[in-house]
Amino acid sequence: MSSDSRDILATAPMKPMQWVIVIVCILLTALDGFDVLSISFASPGIADEWGINRAALGIVLSMELIGMAIGSMIFGSIADSIGRRPTVFVALSLMTIGMYLASTANSVEILSLYRLLTGLGIGAMLATASALTAEFSNTRRRNLAVVLMAGGYPVGVIIGGMVATSLLADYGWRSVFLLGAGGTAAFFPIVWFFLPESVAYLAERQPSGALRKINKTLHRLGHPGIDSLPELRPQRAVLSVKELFTPRLRRTTVLLTGAYFFHITTFYFILKWIPKIVVDMGFDASMAGGVLVWANVGGLAGALLIGLLSLRYRIQGLIVVALLSGAAGVVWFGFGQSDLMELSMVAAFAGFFTNAGVVGMYAIFAQKFPTDVRAGGTGFAIGVGRGGSVLGPMLAGFLFAAGAGLPVVATVMASGSVVAAALLLLTSRE
Repeated sequence: MSSDSRDILATAPMKPMQWVIVIVCILLTALDGFDVLSISFASPGIADEWGINRAALGIVLSMELIGMAIGSMIFGSIADSIGRRPTVFVALSLMTIGMYLASTANSVEILSLYRLLTGLGIGAMLATASALTAEFSNTRRRNLAVVLMAGGYPVGVIIGGMVATSLLADYGWRSVFLLGAGGTAAFFPIVWFFLPESVAYLAERQPSGALRKINKTLHRLGHPGIDSLPELRPQRAVLSVKELFTPRLRRTTVLLTGAYFFHITTFYFILKWIPKIVVDMGFDASMAGGVLVWANVGGLAGALLIGLLSLRYRIQGLIVVALLSGAAGVVWFGFGQSDLMELSMVAAFAGFFTNAGVVGMYAIFAQKFPTDVRAGGTGFAIGVGRGGSVLGPMLAGFLFAAGAGLPVVATVMASGSVVAAALLLLTSRE
């Protein structure tokens, strides 16, 4: 009988219950996807009701992304300290409260504050769900599982977006946030019953009752138990950022964080601005939401394809191709199309490759950061990288306000993915 539960999960075939846990993490990421882009669906109605210009709207669109950056860094480290499962409950609480409060906002300032709160929870969820997925997957299926987890993001936008589009026509933009609050709250019992604490975390940190909890989870998963805990290494209360810049992690941290930052700048430009751009072309707000849904249909397809390809090909090379293709798609979208169907198809093309790049990076995070810093390292890379998600919508808003046309703005914003590809080429040489 193995004395290390991590070896059992890493080498044994994945059991049905492990796939159930992966599916729960996919659904949590789907929830994140809708909660993040709920503001995009609501933005045309907000701009119309409050009479705000594009520069101000760009700031509102970025606020939960600032929260996500902070939440990823803070709660990623906390998850390495107190556990993955309690952190998920904290994240759900912040997201539910933030989404409900957003539906009550009556000014740009108040809405921005509530979106910041929502973003804290989303950031916590992203870092924690990624770590949980990696730690409940075996080595052979880990890349696929993490990519599928990250691929839940567009699923949430597609399903939530279709519902939100119908709600917008009858109930206005506030209904979008109420939908998000209700959907988020519904996950509390799901997490309670189907998401155990990470076995890898319990083995690494060894809190009180760790052996009993590990064996209970292993038996629930269908694996044999262990006789004793592995040797306990010296622990720290919370991951120090300095540790991510020690010789063993410095290169990985810098390259992955930089690549994520630049690509997310491009990714969130296209996702955040699609509805407003389409409305400004003369289409109804409900139709604009449909274009965003198509962008995420493409994103889902891209996530699935890169997950399957990762079983046979090196993930870094796949991501580089996706990033360069995504940049081309964003430029293509920026030159406009003659009708809504063409806009939707180009948006789907851009979404296919830009999202494939994002989900592929989650797989690399899980692969490169060891268990003792996995949530914290992932959280740091996502958190700092999310600065790009803040920069993208804001920079585009200021470029529009300065008089730049859509082709120019799209070309500038697409350059982020090109820079990210260059950084990942360096990563692949590690």
